[in-house]
Amino acid sequence: MGIFDGLMGHGSVVNPADLAKRLDGVLIEGETVQLAFKVIRDFMVFTQSRVILVDIQGITGSKVDYQSIPYRAITRFSVETAGTFDLDSELKIWVSGNAHPIQKTLKKGSDVRGIQRALATGALR
Repeated sequence: MGIFDGLMGHGSVVNPADLAKRLDGVLIEGETVQLAFKVIRDFMVFTQSRVILVDIQGITGSKVDYQSIPYRAITRFSVETAGTFDLDSELKIWVSGNAHPIQKTLKKGSDVRGIQRALATGALR
């Protein structure tokens, strides 16, 4: 049983086994996906030691950017829920050494609380 067991929510959760091909060569030996969320067509992957932001680019999706953020580098984060007129939620992650946060827009219905719990679990342990 991993540290992220029980955090799965509704809508945007992805089965970690479904990401095996996408993360081939990205994960190090012994590293496993604990939890993953689909963010529009991109992915946010939580392992036991880092967050991997998978940004699928272009029309065909053949160009992919993998951004790795070790939990120890996260200085703070913010998750803003969607409102009545503002249909998107926002995620901001501040990383040590960078003045500006990494920002992601989350579609309405994304499990923003699950994402917040996963970040808190990794960054605060």
